[in-house]
Amino acid sequence: MVLSYCYRYTMVISVRDALASLRGIESDDIHGRQLISFLPHLLLSTSFSFISNLSFMGFIDVIKRWRLANKGMSSGKKRRTSTASENAVVGSMQRSVWIKLLIYPAFTALICLIVAFYRSDHTLFHVSGLRRGLLCIIVSAGLILIYHTRQTLNYANEKVALVFGGIAFHLVLVRIAIHIIDVNAWSADYRILLPPLAFAPMIASVLCGRHAGVFSALSVSLFGAMLVPVDDVFFFLITGLITGVVAVVLTRSVRRRGSLLRAGFYVGLTAFILALAFDKIDFSEMMQGNGLSVVLGKTLLPVSIGLLTGMLVSGLLPALESLFAITTNISWLELSDLNHKLLRKLQLEAPGTYHHSMVVATLAESAAEEVGANAAMCRVCSYFHDIGKLSKPEYFIENQGDRNPHDTLTPTMSAIVIIAHVKDGVDMAIKHKLNPKIVEVIREHHGDSLVQYFYHKAMEQRDDMAKKVEGGLENKEDIPEVDRKNFRYPGPCPSSRESAIISLADAVESASRSLKKPTPEKIRNLVNEIVMARVTDGQLDGSDLAMSDIKKICKSFASTIRSMMHSRINYPKEDGQNKKGSKSASRAEKKDKKEAVVEKVKA
Repeated sequence: MVLSYCYRYTMVISVRDALASLRGIESDDIHGRQLISFLPHLLLSTSFSFISNLSFMGFIDVIKRWRLANKGMSSGKKRRTSTASENAVVGSMQRSVWIKLLIYPAFTALICLIVAFYRSDHTLFHVSGLRRGLLCIIVSAGLILIYHTRQTLNYANEKVALVFGGIAFHLVLVRIAIHIIDVNAWSADYRILLPPLAFAPMIASVLCGRHAGVFSALSVSLFGAMLVPVDDVFFFLITGLITGVVAVVLTRSVRRRGSLLRAGFYVGLTAFILALAFDKIDFSEMMQGNGLSVVLGKTLLPVSIGLLTGMLVSGLLPALESLFAITTNISWLELSDLNHKLLRKLQLEAPGTYHHSMVVATLAESAAEEVGANAAMCRVCSYFHDIGKLSKPEYFIENQGDRNPHDTLTPTMSAIVIIAHVKDGVDMAIKHKLNPKIVEVIREHHGDSLVQYFYHKAMEQRDDMAKKVEGGLENKEDIPEVDRKNFRYPGPCPSSRESAIISLADAVESASRSLKKPTPEKIRNLVNEIVMARVTDGQLDGSDLAMSDIKKICKSFASTIRSMMHSRINYPKEDGQNKKGSKSASRAEKKDKKEAVVEKVKA
């Protein structure tokens, strides 16, 4: 630290001397005001020294790792850490009010550029561009106020940019469609039938949720009404709102890209029915000269535009997900492929952990559906939550055979090996470029909970050693120190509902394996005991799970485990085998009766 400050001070002094030589004065004569005038140069030099300092400290870090590797105390490699998801600066920018205050005026200016400066005959306030501009500003301010004050729309800044950017792009498409109509001198009815009425609502609904979708439908309807003739304003508002809401309803839980095409078809069909209701399509025109082609075109156009909208949204989704760091249910479904390299490796090298992960996925998915969390995310993240055990699979009980490696280790060392699987899992996930949400779940699925078994084992060893010291068999210095912190996972605790559900499912599934002769009551008591222990330990404080949600999760866990651990009936055997079976059954009954008598005598 001292070296760091000396290095920075030297850089500033050297810059001061250089500036003094350029001005032709002595460096000691540079004081207050002159240094203030050189402030930009000093800031530049300070930033340069900071970057140089970082690289210098990084070089020292490399030397330290190299020395430890030569001594056999390190592998010489630096553990991977996640980047954007862990960066505090990025996290603060995602929730910064100042970023929102930059997005809102930029959106207003863009809307005025798209809508207010378009003036055509018979449109609203087409005579005065100033009035149209003021109207755009007023409507934009009202929508921004609604968006900013609604708790259901309290998204991070990247989603705010996505919602408002989608609205602006939607209006650009409407302007392009109207320009095509104006150039070809088509009927004014096409200003209603040609524009993609559900583009922004569909994008917002799939990526941000139904509330953002409805908000987008309202916004594009209000702004789009300024681009159509005054006589069609009401029809455009009604059509835009209804088709937008239909798109939101049909894309609320999309799991396949084909569902977007289906939603686009129904949006087009809705627009066609509304056009019929408002006499925009008149079948009586078919009897005129070229009326058949005109009516047929007006009939097919809204349906075709709806299908094209679905195709466009489907094609843009991967790019938008990558750009705004959002994962949809469609992507979660694609990530659930069990042929992933890590899952195949887990299946071959740690089959017990693989089976455990599959059961945890089933438990978490069922519980997530009960409380309205993202079930697809819970399933996929559960698949990968224990991939860190691939580093030392034989140290985990589900993968052990006759030999237990922990028998030769101290409890403290065993706890270190067990705890390390979290960091190893994060390292593997980042190496294989898994979704940041998966990395987050791997890091949080144990929270900062205690490794109970080895902690109690260490306490027992300490108590045994203390007894030996009292008996004069050992020295007092030989009593091992047991620090509770050494037996805790590094954390952090679950920060989302999905992460908390997976954490609970992991604990419940592991504990359920210890049940002997499971009954519904035993299973229910075990689930409630484990979940409430996590609650009282504060592991779920940051997960936004209410007590009503926790009750539903417990009920779901108990039901799922009960169905997994159900008993089987005894199938009848052949006659020859029945005699042997009856003899063995009678022997077993006699043995059970003897054991019952012995237990009564002991009691």
